[in-house]
Amino acid sequence: MKLSLKSLTAAGLGMLAAAPAFAAPAAAPEAAEAAATIAKGDTAWMIVATVLVMAMIVPGLALFYGGLARTKNMASVLTQVLGVACLAMIIWVMYGYSMAFGDTGNAFIADFGKVFLKGVTADSGAATFSDGVEIPEYIFIAFQMTFAAITAALVVGGTMERAKFSTMMVFAAIWLTIVYFPIAHMVWATGGLIFEWGALDFAGGTVVHINAGVSALMGCLILGKRVGYPKEPMPPHSLTMTLIGTGLLWVGWFGFNGGSELEADGVASLAVLNTFVATAAGVLFWMLGETISGRKGSLLGGCSGAIAGLVAVTPAAGNSGPFGAILIGAIAALVCFWFVTMLKPRLGLDDTADVFGIHGIGGIVGSLGTAFTMMPGLGGPGDAEYDAGAQFIIQAMGVGVAIAWAAVGASIAFLVAKLITGGRVSEEKERDGLDLSEHGERAYNY
Repeated sequence: MKLSLKSLTAAGLGMLAAAPAFAAPAAAPEAAEAAATIAKGDTAWMIVATVLVMAMIVPGLALFYGGLARTKNMASVLTQVLGVACLAMIIWVMYGYSMAFGDTGNAFIADFGKVFLKGVTADSGAATFSDGVEIPEYIFIAFQMTFAAITAALVVGGTMERAKFSTMMVFAAIWLTIVYFPIAHMVWATGGLIFEWGALDFAGGTVVHINAGVSALMGCLILGKRVGYPKEPMPPHSLTMTLIGTGLLWVGWFGFNGGSELEADGVASLAVLNTFVATAAGVLFWMLGETISGRKGSLLGGCSGAIAGLVAVTPAAGNSGPFGAILIGAIAALVCFWFVTMLKPRLGLDDTADVFGIHGIGGIVGSLGTAFTMMPGLGGPGDAEYDAGAQFIIQAMGVGVAIAWAAVGASIAFLVAKLITGGRVSEEKERDGLDLSEHGERAYNY
């Protein structure tokens, strides 16, 4: 049985229709398998979507995070995002794809039957929602690879400006193996624990955002605060770079959400539209929160609100009507704003780029909120029999598992990485900046 990222949405909608996702015909499944053909239009869209997600990482995420850093750490941040993402890609094709989407497995992990992509050829297909229509397995592997890469790179934002490059590389290798691949299997693969519950996660609210946010939180707690935080001013060195990164993330997110349909169809088009309007709502409502709280509407706030809206709509992209997407983007922006500007200072967290405050909190809001955006009254795809309360309980169970698994697994990965590499640079090197101390170069030479 072939797997696809869409299978989680299929599970939710299939549950509502009392029909199992990816149910094989009663007779001659081999014949149905043989009749499947590769759809060239869908394949072309998936190639484009994969490239768009790659643009989210380098340069999008790298510039977004780099602009938030201080000048002396810009090159370090860019290098960590680049290095971690590239390592994730190599590990993915070595054994990650097999662990997440192998042919057989249990509720928590797949088998190792496809290590080093064993058995995958140019003729191999991955199923879509349409009977008898497939896309090449290679492009499915590549698309999923970009998700693994950006999720690992997102964690960099929680520990940047003090974590060693070697620490983040060791962390990423361990974390991908014990956290990302199992959660991806649990949420997106037939037989996975959360998948079988019928949880809805169209493009990665749990797998990507809650996972990365909670993991970044564990990292900033284990490695400790930056020298001088919060007594010394540490403003972003280039909001221009952050805006450029935000724009590239937004553009790339169309591939992230739209591509998760695995077909060039109406649902993919809906996901693209929702990605527009939820993000726009996030920008406006974050700045509204600033105004209501007595602050000035800021560019940094607008960029933060954009990411909050993007994060929140991710699990709901194909599970919501446009007005449901606007609602979820607005609520996520206000909740994330409250956490980042009011609760985080009281807790004393030094999550440098607010990975937990935006991706973690926004992912939780989006994942829980998807239970309500499915409602037909909000323009969602649920039918007249849809039970939002029951679905909310399922969503909450999935969120709880993702939080717990990421917290424990990321703690193990960071502690082992810290034991092997030392974890963070010395105080002297941190004050000099990680660009010179870690990489022997500057981002800017005047």
